[in-house]
Amino acid sequence: MSSTATAAAAATAKKKIVVCGGNGFLGSRICKSAVARGWDVTSVSRSGEPTWSSVTSSPDPPPWSKQVSWQKGDILKPATYQPLLQDADAVVHSMGILLEADYKGVLQGKESLVSGLRRAFSASKGGSQNPLERKPGEELHPQEGDGQLTYELMNRDSAITLAQEAAHKNVRNFVYISAAAGAPLLPARYITTKREAESTIGLTFPSMRSIFFRPGFLYDSSRSFTIPIAAMGTVGATVNSLTGGRLTWLMGAGGTKPLQADVVGEAVIEALEDENVRGPVETPQIEELATKAWRRGML
Repeated sequence: MSSTATAAAAATAKKKIVVCGGNGFLGSRICKSAVARGWDVTSVSRSGEPTWSSVTSSPDPPPWSKQVSWQKGDILKPATYQPLLQDADAVVHSMGILLEADYKGVLQGKESLVSGLRRAFSASKGGSQNPLERKPGEELHPQEGDGQLTYELMNRDSAITLAQEAAHKNVRNFVYISAAAGAPLLPARYITTKREAESTIGLTFPSMRSIFFRPGFLYDSSRSFTIPIAAMGTVGATVNSLTGGRLTWLMGAGGTKPLQADVVGEAVIEALEDENVRGPVETPQIEELATKAWRRGML
């Protein structure tokens, strides 16, 4: 093959993206946007293809889903997803947790209010062994006695580990789905572990472009319960804005404008295609990126 033909083939080759958590509410929309932009898309999750009724308004797979490779893998067991990172241009971590098991247990009546909340709001919990001291492919071992999936494990250590595995495969771009802020009803560790993940990833892997998306509450008409919550969030964000953001310390993510999940999905892919985007991406920039993506689609 001539050098000209080789260059032409390289120019038309699809870029590959691996979305860990791609069968989730936001992850599936990142996959959808990537397909629309011509990427070669692989989703990694423990269950493979989504249960479509849980992430869309229909139980049937949407047409674009046939262009996604729905792979099974465990974020705590890198050996299950390592091969899928080969030749990837971008890797996305969209697998954080909002509630820990003991907090859920209180809400569901499975654990006493006092013991559950005391544990949920403790100052610290165990994550895994130091993910940066693992051997390549070594599993993450939960440090809580009951093996609980804590914020430290899922929001921080699993993300650092995925970034490390991506760096080993010479992946150039890494996206971490973080959050705008915590919330009054959530333990502070929810947001502190996300910020710790951002800091560690950015400092430890400087050769990899890291992008940290910080959306607030995500909504979509397919999840009807999110609509009234988003409406209240919009009011809260407006009030916070009128005070110059001085209520953020009190309202947390409740003082940040809610975003439609599709908007964030489109913004993630637009950010990956814009080399100038790196580091934290807050709500205004998310909206700007999504607008650029929309205009691009109209051309």
